[in-house]
This record gives sequence, C-alpha cells and structure tokens, in this order.
Amino acid sequence: MSPGVVTVVQGLSALAGAWVIKSILDAEQEKPMGGFSQCPTCNGSRRVPCMCTRWSDNDVGCSTCEGSGRMRCNSCGGSGTGKPIPVQVRASNPSRNT
Repeated sequence: MSPGVVTVVQGLSALAGAWVIKSILDAEQEKPMGGFSQCPTCNGSRRVPCMCTRWSDNDVGCSTCEGSGRMRCNSCGGSGTGKPIPVQVRASNPSRNT
C-alpha cells in the first residue's frame, strides 16, 4: 500500500474510534440516573449571587465570595448538577394484640 492510503486509513479509523466513544458517552447520559439534571437553584452555573450583594450599596466583596459577588451554590455543593438525596427506609411490623 502507498503511504497516502495508509494515512487515509489511519485517519478514518481514528475518526471511527472517536465516534464510538462519543456514542457510548451519549448513551450513558440518557440512562436513568446516569446523568444528573442541572441544579434548579444555579441552573448549572455552580455559583449564585453572594449574600454580601444584598445588603451593600453597590459594594461587592466578602470572605465568602472573595470579591467576586458570586458564591458556591449550597443546593448542589458547587457541582452544577442535581444530586439524589439518600433516604433510609425502615419497614417494621406493627405489634399485634392477640
């Protein structure tokens, strides 16, 4: 085979491999609980307006936001995605009076 054909074949195989990996990752996102939805509080941005902006007169900055005016979202912990809430369910038999 000529070097040009080998180069084309290698390029096509790399492209096919990338497509397979992308389709696998897309399928993982579509699975239930595979990909968490965006946080409803920060809309996936991971940051929310800092409390210091609410009480100041156009002054921005505190130790929480480090002067940016935005702090980490408490609802998602700064991940930008919704998290499942762990719940413990305990079943018990009611005592029977016989």
